[in-house]
Amino acid sequence: MADLKKLDVFFSLNSFQEEELRDKAVVVIDVLRASSTIVTALMNDAKAIIPVADMGEASKIAQNVDSENYLLCGEKDGIKIEGYDLGNSPLEYTREIVGGKKLIFNTTNGTKAIKKSIGSSNLYIAAFLNVSAIAEALRKETKEIVLICAGWKGRLAFEDMLLAGNIIHLLSRGELPESSRDGAKVAFGLYDKYGDDITSVIHQSNHASRLKELDVSSDIDYCCQIDTTDIIPRLKEGMITLKND
Repeated sequence: MADLKKLDVFFSLNSFQEEELRDKAVVVIDVLRASSTIVTALMNDAKAIIPVADMGEASKIAQNVDSENYLLCGEKDGIKIEGYDLGNSPLEYTREIVGGKKLIFNTTNGTKAIKKSIGSSNLYIAAFLNVSAIAEALRKETKEIVLICAGWKGRLAFEDMLLAGNIIHLLSRGELPESSRDGAKVAFGLYDKYGDDITSVIHQSNHASRLKELDVSSDIDYCCQIDTTDIIPRLKEGMITLKND
C-alpha cells in the first residue's frame, strides 16, 4: 500500500540526482507532450518505445536495427527533427502508422527525464489520458513513490505539476496527510485550486504558449483529456511497454 507521507515530487529533471531514485517507484510526467505521446503510441498498438537522451544515441540505435520494424521519432525545442519519421505530436501516432512498430523516441525534456530515472525500481509513464490507471497501480506499490515532472529545460512546467497533483489527489482520496513532503503539498494544492478546469488553465501555461506558436493547439486539447485509456506504460530493460500484472 502506498505511503503518502513518503511520496515526493520533483518539479523538473534537474531537481534530483539519480541516486535519489534507487529502490523507489517512479512516475515520469511530461503532459505536453512526451508522456501523452507514449501513452497514445502504446494505446495504438506500438510494440515498444525506446527512450533516448539525445540525437546521437537515437542515431546509434537506428543504425543497428531493421528499419522496417522501427520508427525514429521525436523533437527538439518542440519541432520535429529533420529526417525523423514522426515528431512529438500524439495525433501523429495512429494505429496505421505505429501499430506493431518499435519507436526510438527522443524529446527535449520527457525522454531525458526517463533516462535519468532508469535506475529506479519501477518506472511508470503518466499522462492525463491514463491518470486513474496510474493512480490504481501506485495504490498497490510497496516502494516509496516519486513523481518526476519533466518540466521545460530545467524549469517548472505548470501542466506537469497539475498532473502530479491529480495523481496525489486520487491516491489520497482528497485528504493529504499533514506530514506529507513539501513537493506533494505543492502539487496537491495546485490541483485543488485548478483541477476543475484543466484544459482552460493548461492553455494559459507557458509551454502551451510555446506550442501555440508552433501551431499545434490541437495537441494541447488532446493531452488534457482525462482517462481515455487504462493502459500503464512501464520501462523494463530500456524499453517502455505495457505493464503486466
